[in-house]
Amino acid sequence: MKGSRLPPLRLGNLNGRSPNSEGEWVVYWMTAAHRAGWNFALERAVEVAERFHRPLVVLETLRVDYDWASARLHRFALDGMADNAHAFAGRPLLYHPYVETAPGEGNGLVQALAERACAVVSDDFPGFFFPRMVGAAAHRSPVAFEVLDGNGLLPLRAAARPFPSASAFRRFLQRHLRAHLRAQPISDPTAALALPRLAALPPEITDRWPAASPGLLAGGGGALAGLPIDRHVAPTGQRGGSAAAAAALGQFLDRRLRRYAAERHSPDHDVGSGLSPYLHFGQISVHEVFARLASRLGWSDERLGSLATGEREGWWGMEPNAEAFLDLLVTWRELAYQYCAKVEGYDRYETLPEWALATLARHVRDPREHLYSLAELEEARTHDPLWNAAQRQLLAAGRIHGYLRMLWGKKIVEWSPSPREALVRMLELNSRWALDGRDPNSYAGISWCLGRFDRPSGPERPVFGTVRHMSSESTARRVPVREYLRRWGPEADLFS
Repeated sequence: MKGSRLPPLRLGNLNGRSPNSEGEWVVYWMTAAHRAGWNFALERAVEVAERFHRPLVVLETLRVDYDWASARLHRFALDGMADNAHAFAGRPLLYHPYVETAPGEGNGLVQALAERACAVVSDDFPGFFFPRMVGAAAHRSPVAFEVLDGNGLLPLRAAARPFPSASAFRRFLQRHLRAHLRAQPISDPTAALALPRLAALPPEITDRWPAASPGLLAGGGGALAGLPIDRHVAPTGQRGGSAAAAAALGQFLDRRLRRYAAERHSPDHDVGSGLSPYLHFGQISVHEVFARLASRLGWSDERLGSLATGEREGWWGMEPNAEAFLDLLVTWRELAYQYCAKVEGYDRYETLPEWALATLARHVRDPREHLYSLAELEEARTHDPLWNAAQRQLLAAGRIHGYLRMLWGKKIVEWSPSPREALVRMLELNSRWALDGRDPNSYAGISWCLGRFDRPSGPERPVFGTVRHMSSESTARRVPVREYLRRWGPEADLFS
């Protein structure tokens, strides 16, 4: 399809087919960018609907058979659907939130809509089950099936290869990002929409795939009780959705950003943004985060540096707290997305760097002072109080303080029968319990514990070889943890 005003590098046609100008509607299947604003894919769907002057159908679906499906993850996603229902209310479009009640129940819904559509637009996301799911739907669609990449400030297709380290990726960003910073998504792409409105989907569709009830979206008593999901992994009490995401960003900018550079590694002074779950669920866009930060600081891209040195500080032309935050939000996060988009098997042991595989292989038979089962790890039953506290935070809050998450992973490597088994365990625990698990950023952080995006670090040690090592003792000496241990230790009320 020609004539788009969106960045060409962000737009792809998965099936090579043309739109049907006689179709009844245009479909935006919201699969990864679960938000009504700052959304390239929704913007594209509006563009196509305006071109053919057809109603816009926004379809948001929630399966029950994804890996690690749980009450925690479902509740967070449903909060987002409730926010979207509110945001789209009164707009000239039809929003259809569909929630499966049994595995496979939603099969055929996208195809049924596509068969009567001008075109289908969806999100381009490089991790978890999304590429397979969206690719299969595109194959079955009789009309053009487009995807839009809104994952990062840098389009995924802007780089031809993955990067071995953060410094290598920084150099690339510093050479190429400037050209993409002004191509921002519209903050509210349906605000001025002038399209024919579809009152309802046909009964042959809604009878089989009815919209989720307001009660389910609102989270009334027992809303999740009948769904075949893991209810042992309970909701954390942290609300999902775009409204909560915007509030979290505001609180970070107002209260914690000014202390970020000095205290971001301190578990006792948690100054993190809290945005990781919202970014993972697509309930806030990195473009919105960046725009609000830049606006708060009165920044413009004229302040960007001219040299691609790969240094962490100085290139953005912002104050140190903002630059430290952007190094995580942009450099490390988008390094992970680039890697997952370009490396098949990004979560497999075999894709670790050759140097890491070699040094870990030399030490695979080293004696382990402590060995724990997966169940012992999951239940935080180790000899190490600091590690147990981190695991207890994961169980109750769905996250681990950023600095301690590195220690958490390193100790699992040390306490597992092999590094391969350690990777499996880290992925299982993080994917099951973390609100921001199952994400390229999570896969990268976990595999960093085994050498990905890192370099050899001496001296050579048992179990790790030259893979970087961390200990609870050195961590407690480096950063204050007394309040953290009090909050997440065995005597704490985890759900207070």
